[in-house]
Amino acid sequence: MFPREGGRWLGGMTNIEGGAAPSGAEVAARAGESGRKRGGGLPAVGALAAATFTVVTSEMLPVGLLTPIGRELRISAGTAGLTLTVTGLVAAVSAPLLTMLAGRRDRRALLVALMGTLAAANLLAAYAPNVVVLLVARVLVGLAMGGVWSIAAGLAVRLVPARSVAAATSLIFSGVAAASVLGVPAGTFLGELGGRRTAFGAMAVVCGAVAVALAVLLPPLPEAAGVRLNGVLGVLRGAPVRTGLVLVALLVTGHFAAYTYVRPVLEEVAGADAGQISTLLLAFGLAGLAGNFLAGAGAARSPRAALLVICGVLAGAVSLMPLLARGAGVPGAALVVTVWGLAYGGVSVSTQTWLMAAAPGAREAASALFVAVFNGAIALGALAGGRAADGWGATGVMWLGGALAVGALVAAGVGRAPGREVRSWPA
Repeated sequence: MFPREGGRWLGGMTNIEGGAAPSGAEVAARAGESGRKRGGGLPAVGALAAATFTVVTSEMLPVGLLTPIGRELRISAGTAGLTLTVTGLVAAVSAPLLTMLAGRRDRRALLVALMGTLAAANLLAAYAPNVVVLLVARVLVGLAMGGVWSIAAGLAVRLVPARSVAAATSLIFSGVAAASVLGVPAGTFLGELGGRRTAFGAMAVVCGAVAVALAVLLPPLPEAAGVRLNGVLGVLRGAPVRTGLVLVALLVTGHFAAYTYVRPVLEEVAGADAGQISTLLLAFGLAGLAGNFLAGAGAARSPRAALLVICGVLAGAVSLMPLLARGAGVPGAALVVTVWGLAYGGVSVSTQTWLMAAAPGAREAASALFVAVFNGAIALGALAGGRAADGWGATGVMWLGGALAVGALVAAGVGRAPGREVRSWPA
């Protein structure tokens, strides 16, 4: 709902007649004000956090199920890792495309539809009798994930007052860390008890429940103007945006090159059994949840400083995993996994804060690029990790991830940062 200049409210989406066209910031302010009058606030932000939880859990479920998937479908760990690769590739392509195709449509309705698609995809994965059907299901996961991320990542500004945007964004992204705390370990546990079918089936039920929550708790979220291709490409003209996307690419590729194959590493190098692996993944997730909120607060003050710390700690933790796991066994692996989780937990919110500060008038376009690069990096990381695992073994996977994190550290230090520090984004 948007007013004419004369003050009369119109149903549905309209253009504002008369006068100069509103700027991106003005459109965001009016849209945010409308959303807050009709709902929003903490319940709506919580629903979005639940959505990010479900998409990340659905995406990452194969991490804890690589062994059961390989055993049931009679495929190698590297081949099973393709279930992550294909999901990331599809999400990378679908994020900008769905953002442009969405036009002015109500974002609430789109999110509900995408969560329904995610539920169907997990049901298909539970049924899958062979790797081909499983990969089809993972294509649907990627489609839904790309759409949910590109829409949800920039919605905080439309749901809460400007002074609360940074905190609300951290809460939305806490779903990523919560997926590691609850989703992936729970999936691993269910996979051990009832096989991968039970794990994927349970995830489908969760996705359905979140779709209902989004329909009930989100206010109507129409867009005043759709995102066009030239708008998405125009965001790339800014050097800070390009630097931010390079950071996303390096950090996420490095992380997933290593983390996708963390279970084989823990089994082969540290000698961990299935119960210990579930506990270690839980420790990773708990540390990541803490890292999300710590990095969110730090990035609101200085995105560059927050990311320099994250890159340095991540590089050290991943590189040291083989040494400490081999030398100190499970306790050494537990220390590294916890520090690793603390660092990586801040990656999503810090890089998103960087990009929002670099393109404050084009949030959805920047979010679409963020999601595209992020998920493309997931696919590349899973693929590179698979080749490293098959060719170099578990140690090579960790060193590859550490080297890419070092590259991100260099990019964060010498690249162009946003021109000002931000405590909140413009409403």
